[in-house]
Amino acid sequence: MASFVFTQYLLQLVLVISFFHFNLAARRLADTQQPLLFQYHKGPLLTGKISINLIWYGKFKPTQREIISDFITSLSTSTPTTAQPSVATWWKTTEKYYHLINSKKPSTLQLSLGTQILDENCSLGKSLSNQQIVQLASKGAQKNAINVVLTSANVAVEGFCMSKCGTHGSSKGASVQGKSNKFAYIWVGNSETQCPGQCAWPFHQPIYGPQSPPLVAPNNDVGLDGMVINLASLLAGTTTNPFGNGYFQGPKDAPLEAASACPGVYGKGAYTGYAGDLLVDPTSGASYNANGANGRKYLVPALFDPSTQSCSTLV
Repeated sequence: MASFVFTQYLLQLVLVISFFHFNLAARRLADTQQPLLFQYHKGPLLTGKISINLIWYGKFKPTQREIISDFITSLSTSTPTTAQPSVATWWKTTEKYYHLINSKKPSTLQLSLGTQILDENCSLGKSLSNQQIVQLASKGAQKNAINVVLTSANVAVEGFCMSKCGTHGSSKGASVQGKSNKFAYIWVGNSETQCPGQCAWPFHQPIYGPQSPPLVAPNNDVGLDGMVINLASLLAGTTTNPFGNGYFQGPKDAPLEAASACPGVYGKGAYTGYAGDLLVDPTSGASYNANGANGRKYLVPALFDPSTQSCSTLV
């Protein structure tokens, strides 16, 4: 019996040591990864004054809509947030992509909140195909705009939770006097009831990997705070690679873009299962890394800085 207990103890000890070495190796691998080499594929980036139109599909509370609309407003440097670090400061990293194209006279981009369209009765049903997402996106203005489709927690979307938390792309707009322009669109789903471990981490425990306790969401809404993270990532990808021939690394049909090149990184010291060293609100205990409009706090992803060829964080 003693021999059995000793053997069992020895086995557990070996497993613990192996697990320690595995995690140490994983962290060393992350620390010694070769820098990503982003390429510019000679296509246009979004420039000028761009309106971000929101198409709300399904039921969202007014307070939930405000979380997203305040985030969009926070992106603009024309209405600066006094509290730092800010969403506007985070967004300024994208300007470096424009400087690389033309350092002497770089193009500028100014984002603003556009129109909001409500489709609370789910006119296309509660199970959407990718083509139907494009159909919904086309309801917004198709010139000088990014149309963002936001689906509620009870709406299923093709590929949602299986391979994606959101997407961005482009489509041909309606023909006007025989001409039609491409417009950019984004889709993000509310994952709160469907797959928060995949699409709302670190505000929910992940479905795999280290099971550290989830962080407190800064707007007290796991689903919407998760949507902000994914929307932020996709906005960075949309502006710097709107039509599939801008800045990205890897294959065109599965590119690494400005934010997706830095998965799971929100603060310094981040590694698998750990979002990084974040700020914590002393009252609510919520974790965040950026201040926004109307006193909001948000968690935004790291952005790939093309000037340093590394992931850049606010904190």
